[in-house]
Amino acid sequence: MLQIHWIRENKALTLAGLEKKRLKNAAEAVEKVLEIDSKKRETQVKLDQNRAKQGVLAKEIGELMKAGKKTEAEILKTQTADLKTQAKELETLFADLETQLTQQLYLLPNLPHASVPEGAGADDNEVLYEHGEVKPLAADALPHWELIKKYDIIDFELGVKISGAGFPVYKGKGAKLQRAMINFFLDQAAEAGYGEVQPPIVVNEASGYGTGQLPDKEGQMYFINADGLYLIPTAEVPITNLYRDVIVNPKDLPIKTAGYTPCFRREAGSWGAHVRGLNRLHQFDKVEIVQIQHPDKSYETHEEMSQYIQSLLKKLELPYRVLRLCGGDISFGAALCYDMEVYSAAQQRWLEVSSVSNFETFQANRLKLRMKDGEGKTQLLHTLNGSALALPRILAAILENNQTPEGIWIPKVLRPYTGFDKID
Repeated sequence: MLQIHWIRENKALTLAGLEKKRLKNAAEAVEKVLEIDSKKRETQVKLDQNRAKQGVLAKEIGELMKAGKKTEAEILKTQTADLKTQAKELETLFADLETQLTQQLYLLPNLPHASVPEGAGADDNEVLYEHGEVKPLAADALPHWELIKKYDIIDFELGVKISGAGFPVYKGKGAKLQRAMINFFLDQAAEAGYGEVQPPIVVNEASGYGTGQLPDKEGQMYFINADGLYLIPTAEVPITNLYRDVIVNPKDLPIKTAGYTPCFRREAGSWGAHVRGLNRLHQFDKVEIVQIQHPDKSYETHEEMSQYIQSLLKKLELPYRVLRLCGGDISFGAALCYDMEVYSAAQQRWLEVSSVSNFETFQANRLKLRMKDGEGKTQLLHTLNGSALALPRILAAILENNQTPEGIWIPKVLRPYTGFDKID
């Protein structure tokens, strides 16, 4: 959530940032926020004046009572009673305006970092780096949705029977490969200094608001109406919320946390080859990394996290590229985001497998995640997260890129985890 004092003092920059993110009616939204804020501050002034006047009258009443001037004291007591009634009305108005202001601020996305390029959508993202050789496959190479049938390792029809479209059933070597990737990613995270947690996969409303999924992504999450809980769209939500309402000791920074969870997305996309098979699912597995960092070091940390995720892709021997997302494609809460995409040789297209984002104070302000500086004053921290990695498209690329007439070869780093070298 944007900080109101920053919007008030930097209106032009706020408008420019919101317009860069393609927020509709940005000027109107900012004016509404500032109008409510102005009324709230005016109400606070009136309330302070009221309380000060009550204090003066209380002193005068005390002096009159000591002097035996009871009648005059009673007149002032009547004035005090009127002031108290007015104060209650002002307190109610102030609380209402505070709620209105918070709700309006929730609707504003984070402002993009200066390095975020202009653009309306994915076609305008900036390619920063490409790694690896895209090797041509045989003319009869199959996309992964055909390979999984050929080797009977994932069953979408069984998933439809049990749950519906977008809920695959992993079988045999497919299930073991899935588990191997999860353990590999967690072990790599541990080596990189991330403490592992196993968080809940349902969260309450406060957690959804804390990381910015609510109200922005409300329609994309599965909601358990009877309990008021949401299935998580990413482990970012429960992991980051571990630090909600926490004042961190600066000596403990950075805080590095990783966790594996299944993830759930209601809107799995439209029809077409780009969403076939494992390309887009309602349920998928992911290992997430989260960092809580000092504001002065968060962009350095963002680059380090990007390099770490790239190291995983290199170990999996997958061709990949790094994109800097443009203003129209970056997420609601991110100030800067890099996407990592692997190349699918059989589909002849790039598949997003990770996003690493710096949220600056946007989530921390919602979470009330702070530290005390050297003078004892509280300061908001920066939050960052990244997929390290999301499994479905990684699995799709492994299957497609490593297919041979003899079977599908498993990347060398995964073989100690799978216990087999190929799927045949």
